[in-house]
Amino acid sequence: MKYAMLAGALLLAAACQQPAPKQEAETLPVKDQHTLSNADSIDIRKLDLNIGVDFEHKQISGVAAWHVANPQNIPLLKLDTYGLTIDSVSVNGRKVQHSLDAALPVLGSRLNIPVDQSAELVQIWYKTSPEATALQWLEPSQTMGKKQPFLYTQSESIYARTWIPCPDGPGIRFPYTATVKVPAGLMALMSAENVQQRNDSGIYHFSMEQPVPAYLMALAVGDISFKAIDSITGVYTEPAMLEKAAWELADMGKMVTTAAQLYGPYRWGRYDVLVLPPGFPLGGMENPRLTFATPTIIAGDRSLVSLIAHELAHSWSGNLVTNATWEDFWLNEGFTVYFERRIMEAMQGENYADMLWELGYQDLQGTVDELGKDSKDTWLKLDLHDRNPDDGLTDIAYEKGAHFLRLIEKNAGRAKLDTFLRTYFDSHAFKTMNTAQFLQYLDANLIKGDTAMASAIRIKDWVYGPGIPGNCPRAPQKRFAKVSDEVKRFKEGTAAKTLQTTGWSSHEWLYFLRALTGADKEKMKELDAAFGFTETGNSEMADQWFVMAVAADYEPAYPAMEKFLSEVGRRKFLTPLYAEMMKTPKGKEMAVRIYSKYKQNYHPLAQESLNKLVK
Repeated sequence: MKYAMLAGALLLAAACQQPAPKQEAETLPVKDQHTLSNADSIDIRKLDLNIGVDFEHKQISGVAAWHVANPQNIPLLKLDTYGLTIDSVSVNGRKVQHSLDAALPVLGSRLNIPVDQSAELVQIWYKTSPEATALQWLEPSQTMGKKQPFLYTQSESIYARTWIPCPDGPGIRFPYTATVKVPAGLMALMSAENVQQRNDSGIYHFSMEQPVPAYLMALAVGDISFKAIDSITGVYTEPAMLEKAAWELADMGKMVTTAAQLYGPYRWGRYDVLVLPPGFPLGGMENPRLTFATPTIIAGDRSLVSLIAHELAHSWSGNLVTNATWEDFWLNEGFTVYFERRIMEAMQGENYADMLWELGYQDLQGTVDELGKDSKDTWLKLDLHDRNPDDGLTDIAYEKGAHFLRLIEKNAGRAKLDTFLRTYFDSHAFKTMNTAQFLQYLDANLIKGDTAMASAIRIKDWVYGPGIPGNCPRAPQKRFAKVSDEVKRFKEGTAAKTLQTTGWSSHEWLYFLRALTGADKEKMKELDAAFGFTETGNSEMADQWFVMAVAADYEPAYPAMEKFLSEVGRRKFLTPLYAEMMKTPKGKEMAVRIYSKYKQNYHPLAQESLNKLVK
């Protein structure tokens, strides 16, 4: 997933050399504190899902049939639910009396089902709540086509339980099949084998043979069309967006080939992308076989497609080898960011990838500044006891994790690290990994007793220490150095229209804007006249520009900013813009007005974040 919000953090001071708590105990599989299920005791073998989608009542209903084995004769099967209505339950075809525990604020209600050693099939008839966090129900007016409603799910981190009764933990994997009934004229897609054309019946069948955790289960329903890129990749989106999206993502097949050359075969069959309506709260979600992507990557110049490289990389790190708990989230995202940049380097060159590394470092520094340089939330190994796992979905996992791997590359050599990672993915395919297990594997298979290498890397400082360690590698700045020269010239009085900007990519423009944070109204007016930032179609640049406009009270940008906030639901863009507005009385009034007007365009997860911010 790229990227999550900067969640409100619990700032716990931690010395840089503080040892890992209970590190020895972690060498064995650990209990995931964010699932109420007992899938560690009862074997969850497969899910057969049969559901219907009701747009009028904003409800999914049907039956979840779990194939299980219970050799230990455990008396209860325990599953995660949140806001579900459980109508009835049967075991091996016979109705049983289930119970639901009282709901916990973050985790929801545990569903208890009596079973014995003979239990093989557990069927649960249920309905979702209209307020289910994973589900965004869009009215036709909230789509591009304006004619049909749209539904999509977002199950990460622990929201699968809001639309399926399930064992909802990243370390619990299962294959699944599904039958989904939708209104006539609409198409259904899942993170599974998909059709490429809608049918007349409104009934769609799906199969995911590879075992996946619940957070990687996904569903989308709407007016959707498909266009192939090549034999194994293609794009789904609303018809009005299809040709534009297919052009933007024309290199997806090359990305798959490049990734496989780096770290082994792609093991999921097809790799397709669904470009969603604007309310999607994330950049992308790595649902197997079918990445969900924000339309904000459709910039018209293929400048933002590194996000697709990121979601594709998850097909190895995260989807293939999965973090055992959300406290080990860096094993998912840190590896993926590193892999993403290796893909982009192979396709676009080293100097291009260096820009991604530097912008990522800036994001990391900003996150550390916000959380606090001594915060325990800046450790790679997170402490999420009694907390929402979304609190850990920050750039620490992404960027600190990626820079840690880059440091290992610097000290071990790229060839050795590549061999190590290829073997790691192969030997742990469709399995889970926790932090201590990975560090043991790293020590045994790469460091191999090399005390000089271990001393240079300083693993404890990175994994169990706060902030950005002093040995963090920085990328060379060949292309950004030229941007810095132009920034300096502008600050010294050179007219904006005479700056040497020909051929700049969106990354250079973003670096340029970040370097000019704090520009006053007159400078903003001059920059806008020269480069037209207020009307840019590039979402990354637009968001940075609008944040600067609010800070400078540059009113000519406000109509375009409001239009941007009415159309974009990505938390990465919403959060800093609303946060900047909330800093002044004038801005606060504007934030409250705009948020009240467009709140329903945002996904429930984005609303949850912004409700805490815009008051």
